[in-house]
Amino acid sequence: MAFINYVDNDTINPRDPVGDDDHIIRIHGVNSRVMKHPFDLYVTLMRRSSPISPKLREMIAVTVSSLNCCHY
Repeated sequence: MAFINYVDNDTINPRDPVGDDDHIIRIHGVNSRVMKHPFDLYVTLMRRSSPISPKLREMIAVTVSSLNCCHY
C-alpha cells in the first residue's frame, strides 16, 4: 500500500481549510485546494441524516478499512 505523509495544518493554505479534527482528510493537504471536496463527501456520508445509523456507518467504514489493510 502506498504511504503519503500527512501535511501539518500550518502548511495548508488559509483559504483552503477543512474542519478535519480526525486527520482523515489531511492527506489531501499536499494539494490543499482539493481537500474541500473529499471532506464534504466524508461529512455527507458519515455525519448527515441518513437511513443508515451512525453506528452502522462506522461499522461499514471499519470493515472496508480492514479489508483494505488501512489503519483507520
